[in-house]
Amino acid sequence: MQVTQLLRFSGVCPFLGHSTPTTLRALASSKATTGSALTAKAIQCPMMGPTLVAKSASRGYASVAGNREVEAIHKQKDIPFDPSATPAGNCPHAKAARDAALKAQRDADAVAAPQQSAQRVVNGFDYESFYHSELDKKHKDKSYRYFNNINRMAAKFPVAHRSKTTDEVDVWCANDYLGMGRNPAVIDAMHRTLNRYGAGAGGTRNIAGNGALHLALEDEIASLHRKEAALVFSSCYVANDACLATIGAKLPGCVIFSDALNHASMIQGVRHSGAKKVIFKHNDLADLEAKLQAVPKDTPKLIAFESVYSMCGSVAPIEEICDLAEKYGALTFLDEVHAIGMYGPTGAGVAEHIDFAAHYATRDSSAPVPRSVMDRIDIITATLGKAYGVVGGYIAGSANFVDVVRSYAPGFIFTTSLPPAIVAGAQTAIAYQREFMGDRRLQQLNTREVKKQLKDLGIPVVPNPSHIIPVLVGDAALAKEASDLLLSKHSIYVQSINYPTVPVGEERLRITPTPGHTAEQIKHLVESVDSVFKQLNLKREAEWVAAGGRAGVGAPGAVAPEPLWNDAQLGLEDGSAPVQLANGNKSFVPGDVVKVAEARLTHLLDVGPRLSQEATVASN
Repeated sequence: MQVTQLLRFSGVCPFLGHSTPTTLRALASSKATTGSALTAKAIQCPMMGPTLVAKSASRGYASVAGNREVEAIHKQKDIPFDPSATPAGNCPHAKAARDAALKAQRDADAVAAPQQSAQRVVNGFDYESFYHSELDKKHKDKSYRYFNNINRMAAKFPVAHRSKTTDEVDVWCANDYLGMGRNPAVIDAMHRTLNRYGAGAGGTRNIAGNGALHLALEDEIASLHRKEAALVFSSCYVANDACLATIGAKLPGCVIFSDALNHASMIQGVRHSGAKKVIFKHNDLADLEAKLQAVPKDTPKLIAFESVYSMCGSVAPIEEICDLAEKYGALTFLDEVHAIGMYGPTGAGVAEHIDFAAHYATRDSSAPVPRSVMDRIDIITATLGKAYGVVGGYIAGSANFVDVVRSYAPGFIFTTSLPPAIVAGAQTAIAYQREFMGDRRLQQLNTREVKKQLKDLGIPVVPNPSHIIPVLVGDAALAKEASDLLLSKHSIYVQSINYPTVPVGEERLRITPTPGHTAEQIKHLVESVDSVFKQLNLKREAEWVAAGGRAGVGAPGAVAPEPLWNDAQLGLEDGSAPVQLANGNKSFVPGDVVKVAEARLTHLLDVGPRLSQEATVASN
């Protein structure tokens, strides 16, 4: 408070009367035996004096009292002072004096410790120190996240450049598993749509962003999964959260059974639903059944799980979970985020892949395959931002279920719609992968090759049947150091994975091959990982075996799981398997596949205005 404000009361206050601004400033800054001259004056006030000595706990306010009084106040420092609850609190003159004393103290602190004045302290709380403390915790437990400057180049992917365009690296940890982010058909679709419809959607779906392309994408997704309907979200994180929160809250007394390794988006959705949550051990059918048995059959239930778990590469026993769901009257909620585009004859995920032959035989149909695993799943969610190379997420299921989420989920209703160009790119990517298995076949063949070469060198790979290659390190600091060495010394980008993404002691490097990686790049990766293991003296597989195993590596009696893609499905038996690329080769893009994808987009762009008008009429 400015000292000049004290003049308002100078005419009536016996202690401040007739004081000029110069005098008050001098009192506030000059010293007396008990502090400043102003505090010495204030302590003489019959109203303020006793209260200052007995009640104050504020650091700045304590300076109003003398040395003896300060000592007494410090003994009572846990007692908060509320001047409004005392007679002195009604004295405007004493309040003005107190504010002036506080200002003088703050000015003195700023002179004594200039660095403290830079901290933003609001209402007595030091927010910057709090932020520093929280970040310090992350640094101490080695869970602080570092973000590298990696710029993927469409013409060269999986090569990227760092901050300098000449500093190129091989990317080995992208979730753009099939390289669809640089696919010519996808890029062309996005260019054409951007030129026609502009950059953004214009708002939420119910206000301005419900275009023909959005409706067509949802039709494409529903057809892909052979479901009645689908709904597109800004991301699958939002889709999972909004869907689980809405259904869990709407179903009366719902109990949600959640796999222990479920993604954070699912955990948040369950939490936001307010429904009772029961966690079952990862992929443990016996534990799940025991917990289902404890809930009455007529109680609404939902089993939430993933097909491929991204950090360990394990795959859920989907068919067996469907059996339990039917036995105990539960809905099934399957997250196919890390499987979509990667498995099945049309890329619909692991649920489709399980009945590969039946779905392949009817791949041009959108009708359900009766009693197939995908048909038995009630709710499927997935992303457009990984194997499809764009961004966004979605849910698919019955028409009524989708309409309930569309009508009630705030995460859908109040979120701006995906831009038309993104939507067109996503649909083109889906259409492309429905027509062409070559990318996911080659990705699986490259995965097999990397796993084999690493195993030959004793590099500990967490065993799994999927396309994920987790290399166990077992220490957060060493995992980070290994990642840094690969980047700085070998021009290879593989991000380290630490707690809380994985348990403490199971830190790892997560490698994800793409169909675009060449034989030479694979050789360079394996040699570089081997070199880093030697330099840092990291444990090899034999050492984990001797230690009793960790994260599935070296576990006693463990049997290596069979890959989801068998030799026949990969085309190894009939000679139709794609050939691994070598330096100088480019990905083979069949012309008929591109034509199919482009034909779908052209049709959409031609009939877009009519579909948009029909959608508007229907919504009204």
